[in-house]
Amino acid sequence: MKQAGRIVIITGAAGGIGRALVDLLAGDGDSVVAVDLPGSGVVELARGLGYPHLGLECDVSREEDILALYGRVEAQFAEIGVLINNAAVGPTMAATVDTGVDAFRRGLAVNLIGPFVMAREAARRMRQGGAIVNVASMAGMVGNPKRNAYAASKAGLISLTKSLACEWASRGIRVTAVAPGYVRTPMVAELERAGKMNLAAVRRRVPMGRLARPDEIARAVRFLASTQARYITGSVLAVDGGWMSFNQPGDAHPPVDGTPRAELSCPAERTDARIVLITGGANGVGAAVVRRFAANGDTVVIADKDGAAAAELAGLLDGKTPAKSVNVAAEGDVVALFEELRGRFGRIDVLVNGAAVADTLLSGIEQTPEQIEHVLEINLTGAFTCAREAIKAMCPGGVILNLGSITSFLPLAPRHAHGASKAGMDILTRCMAAELGPVGIRTATVAPGYIRTPALAQLAKAGRIDSTAIGRRIPMGRMGRPEDVADAAFFLASSDASYINGSILYVDGGWTSFGDAGNASELYDDCFAEAAA
Repeated sequence: MKQAGRIVIITGAAGGIGRALVDLLAGDGDSVVAVDLPGSGVVELARGLGYPHLGLECDVSREEDILALYGRVEAQFAEIGVLINNAAVGPTMAATVDTGVDAFRRGLAVNLIGPFVMAREAARRMRQGGAIVNVASMAGMVGNPKRNAYAASKAGLISLTKSLACEWASRGIRVTAVAPGYVRTPMVAELERAGKMNLAAVRRRVPMGRLARPDEIARAVRFLASTQARYITGSVLAVDGGWMSFNQPGDAHPPVDGTPRAELSCPAERTDARIVLITGGANGVGAAVVRRFAANGDTVVIADKDGAAAAELAGLLDGKTPAKSVNVAAEGDVVALFEELRGRFGRIDVLVNGAAVADTLLSGIEQTPEQIEHVLEINLTGAFTCAREAIKAMCPGGVILNLGSITSFLPLAPRHAHGASKAGMDILTRCMAAELGPVGIRTATVAPGYIRTPALAQLAKAGRIDSTAIGRRIPMGRMGRPEDVADAAFFLASSDASYINGSILYVDGGWTSFGDAGNASELYDDCFAEAAA
């Protein structure tokens, strides 16, 4: 994922998540402009990194400071590749009736208005391929007492992420956000030592049983800023250990003695090949996912109802990739498959639930229960059965990925069954995140938008969809490629996503962020039109 040569601005760079970002991206070969408040030590931090890294003092709540900052950046660098808006002021934890308006405004000035001005000035200096990543918070997505200004500012930052993504997609600039849960920063550790925060109670509320490390948030940011996220814009990725997936009284995780080791340091990277099962892996997006994991040296099992196509793809890879003819709607087929794989490999490390069928595209008054049931059997019940059997073969560190869809968030008529099946899959991801987090198994959903697959090209050729109209509805002005989804899936299954659990990542060119009337883009990638002709 290294992209040497980029100029990366990181605000709030002196401590916690910011410092982890500086270390990670400087280690990748990027030139880092570290930004923080006067007296924070940010200048010394950058000086320790050496040339060409730069440390600048700036109060992001002051527009004049930001303008002066960009003047300094322009004096040393030709252009800006990435902006990471990480600077923030935390919650005061004061009751609403005890919160002054000035304190409320201060939270908005630092956490929302400042990032807007930073983004505005960065965008003026970015070329095609630029990326802006905002560090929001799960506090902007779920309610908490005594966090009014902080939560409102982070919710506003999430909305700003989406609106700027739609506006700047035509400029070739992507805007995304991460929403961290509780992170073990130096500030949080000090609050614990001072008896002002009960981290034991926090850990019990997180399905994974621990706080995040700053580097885990930094790695998610790095992915969103990379070319592997080239079709992701407007998306907000929760990095919360499954916090937002747990919705019942009581603890999400049994009590933990002391501080978990994984909260303090990054576990050693595994070096052996993972055993990866991909259903629906013979064609389209599934085939791209197969190729991505195989390129990493993983042992990939291709399971597809079209056994001949699965075998053909396996032969094109290395001849050692197992290919299985499996109907995921047939429970017996699924159980037999997993029994065979357990006997052969002893375990499953990653399951990618990719098997799916589309609707008949009939109107609701014409569809029959049997047609709805057929889609649900494959897309939802089949995915559940595969997940159930995979859990039996997984050890701590296992990952279940579900390939969802934008139709679960913004349903499309007349794709009633497809939308319902994918919505069901999204909640399966969250339910299993809450259940399996304590045993060390993570889940996530990759939700593609319109992807340029052979099947979609056939629909366009048959006149069943209007590819030009679709392209104009997408802020990025084009459909995605199967490889875009594969890169997202590979990231979510990797150790770089070690604190992502129960989250949904939209890979849709900004589709789910656009809420205006008319076209999202006047640009359109004619490559799809040519491929469909």
